[in-house]
Amino acid sequence: MPSYDSARSRFRLGKDHLTLLSRMNEGGSLPDGYGAAAHELQLCGLVSEAGEVSVQLAPLLDTLAQPTVVISVESIGQQGLLEHGLMIGEQHVFSHESWPWQTEVEYAEVEPKMLIWSLARLLNLRQADALDVGVPCIETTIGAMDAGLDALSALEPALPEAAPERVQHALVQAGDLREPALSLFSHLLIELRAHWRVTAAWHGQDRGQPTVNARGFGIWDCGPYGYWHRESPAEPVHEGQVGPDSALVLRPAGTKHIWEMLTDLLPTDDEIRRAA
Repeated sequence: MPSYDSARSRFRLGKDHLTLLSRMNEGGSLPDGYGAAAHELQLCGLVSEAGEVSVQLAPLLDTLAQPTVVISVESIGQQGLLEHGLMIGEQHVFSHESWPWQTEVEYAEVEPKMLIWSLARLLNLRQADALDVGVPCIETTIGAMDAGLDALSALEPALPEAAPERVQHALVQAGDLREPALSLFSHLLIELRAHWRVTAAWHGQDRGQPTVNARGFGIWDCGPYGYWHRESPAEPVHEGQVGPDSALVLRPAGTKHIWEMLTDLLPTDDEIRRAA
């Protein structure tokens, strides 16, 4: 059910609600199959009985229709994939946050000067130093990682103490990791809380032709083992680009470094001007 908080410019909307609102905001007719969504929007007061869209939605709909920069956050954890992000328009910035097993997404207006802080909150970024683990990085393959995760998922819940041995065995069979990296990587997989993929995209030009520019990075949140920057495969990763033999390189990263990467994610004013 859609809802809104006028005091904080927050809205909870599903895909059907947004599709319908966008059509109505552009002056289009009501598409077939959206009667239930229209009724729900009327019940919560975002659409009048005469079919008029509430003026409170104007900043959000305008930003969604013509964003200058789109920042997407894919968070993969125990509850599956959740998609969050920021939509940056000419005059407004809105965040959007998903919730496990819920169809509605929360959209909230963000003060532009607080943009990086809002992005860090979407990541649940905590204060942490880069862990001193005795190795500069972990270098293995996607196939070895998958083998370790498969061994972990096959483990009986009543036998958590067997996890390190089972995962290490799977890693040895699938790759060429040696100690101390072998034990360390097995514990990273066991403690893996979330995997973030953060990408910023904006319109640009390539040899005079319109294109989409993008840059991003990936982070593993390994709980007591801290944050790890996934240097390879480097973001943005496209479908079909990564396979079992692809290199996986993880390097410990502190909060300060991640904050700098968040700042560098945004296009500069010069990049936006060149795109225009």
